[in-house]
Amino acid sequence: MRTSPSLRRKLISAAAVSAALLSVGTASVAVAQDAPAEAAAVPAALTEAAPGVQAERLIVGYKSGAAEATSNKAAEADAAAKDADFQRRLGTGAALVDLGADPSKAEVADAVAEFKADPQVAYVVPDRLNKPQADPNDTEYAKQWDLYETTAGMNVPGAWTTSTGTGVTVAVIDTGYVAHSDLAANIVAGYDFISDAAVSVDGDGRDSNPADPGDYYAANACGAGIPASNSSWHGTHVAGTIAAVTNNNKGVAGIAYGAKISPLRVLGKCGGYDSDIIDAITWASGGSVSGVPANTNVAKVINMSLGGDGACTSATQTAINNAVSRGTTVVVAAGNDNENVSGHSPGNCNNIISVAATNRSGAKASYSNYGSLVDISAPGGQTSTGTANGILSTLNSGASTPASESYAYYQGTSMATPHIAGLVALVKSANPALTPAQIETAIKNNARPLPGACSGGCGAGLADAAKTVAAVSGGGTPTGTTFSSTTAVAIPDNGSAIESPITVSGRSGNAPSTLQVGVDITHTYRGDLVIGLVAPDGTVYSLKTASSDSADDVRTTYTVNASSETANGTWKLRVQDTAAQDTGTLNSWKLTF
Repeated sequence: MRTSPSLRRKLISAAAVSAALLSVGTASVAVAQDAPAEAAAVPAALTEAAPGVQAERLIVGYKSGAAEATSNKAAEADAAAKDADFQRRLGTGAALVDLGADPSKAEVADAVAEFKADPQVAYVVPDRLNKPQADPNDTEYAKQWDLYETTAGMNVPGAWTTSTGTGVTVAVIDTGYVAHSDLAANIVAGYDFISDAAVSVDGDGRDSNPADPGDYYAANACGAGIPASNSSWHGTHVAGTIAAVTNNNKGVAGIAYGAKISPLRVLGKCGGYDSDIIDAITWASGGSVSGVPANTNVAKVINMSLGGDGACTSATQTAINNAVSRGTTVVVAAGNDNENVSGHSPGNCNNIISVAATNRSGAKASYSNYGSLVDISAPGGQTSTGTANGILSTLNSGASTPASESYAYYQGTSMATPHIAGLVALVKSANPALTPAQIETAIKNNARPLPGACSGGCGAGLADAAKTVAAVSGGGTPTGTTFSSTTAVAIPDNGSAIESPITVSGRSGNAPSTLQVGVDITHTYRGDLVIGLVAPDGTVYSLKTASSDSADDVRTTYTVNASSETANGTWKLRVQDTAAQDTGTLNSWKLTF
């Protein structure tokens, strides 16, 4: 027997309502989740008050002529017969009935099914929880096309109704942080990892103060022929994109404005050393660094909008692998050389999310690196077509040392990368159980095709924040239907191509336009490898061409537009070593539809 609703009604906290704020121009609609097997006949949209939140009350409309349509006593008796409690009559004549506190999916589905089966019932719907739907009130938000524009924005406002990044710390490994009132509330303790006094500019070595003193330099100070440069305040610009304070009637909105930023200073005058960056990666993710106090703000996301030339070194790769093993997702800029990212580290490392930049039309930005190692694209801006086509974020007006706080448009894969780091924070907050690999998969699987052109490879497409967060919310793991092969196949040195088959069955229609091809290959010089996907009809889709990339191994996910191919059939991964002296093994591969 159910107890009185007045005794068991669980109030929805104001915090739960206000934590998911503000989306642009969309009605509040409950997102359908997978219904349990025992209630498969009832759509999940009829069981939820909000995405991932089970309804506790139902609105029941009775057919004209039914006693329950006009008589509260009849409606009360009908509700009781269905193990529910009549609450009141709505202005439309419908009845509001209560299911009790914390009903399970199955219990809600059973109640809905029972009302639907009643010939006197015209409709039954959940009493849904609505939330504010409006633009953020930040004064410069209208200039942040990268967040909301339909063509090439990242569809961020649609994600805010579910997640704002609360509970997640993002480490920004960069130039440090210069004080800014539109960021201050979201800054937590970081560290200055610059050990070389000539680079640090602040007059000392490593310490707990990650303040950015400026990274300006005079002509020729960083090499013969290199012109002078004003201070960039680069880390502060990156941090603002990720987590600027939002709905404060000021400045810009951050993508994950509920998250916190831990600034780690590794870049100073003329750049920064691998050794400092490696220690910052280690410390940020909860590892131990000699001479540095334990980190009390362990980051589940690392943003590295930095890079240099050459292969990913074993030293850097080890630091990244260790960070990922601790549960930290590492997001890295692909680079701004309009070249294949394979020649630029750490954007060519394994176990990261490598980010290319798009412009306001959704095409690859002219400067952005590209290639098969790019995982995803995000808005990076293109100021050559107009300043307002860049990415607006927090900055400082000082030419050399800090002056007044400001905002400015920048462009670069450095600007694209914090878009993805912010998205990772939204995803991690929405579903804390997800691993870095699962987060990467979710972002790729829910990207949309690039609106503009990209030559050379721009990853899975343009990231879509709302779609990605919706896919992982409610505790689900982002998975498609995956078919895999774990049979190892040796790759002969400078020899014939090998093929590994996967038989796909049980699918209907064609393969998707974003078919995910996950590859795990051990090889001592991956530039030798040519990789292709062979469709069931024999069509070959190129995944990777030969190059001068001397790094080890290929462990990445490619995205293929296979929408013209029948999904069912035998797919093959074809791998060939095209040069002498190096060997390898195809360990495994998979297709995710």
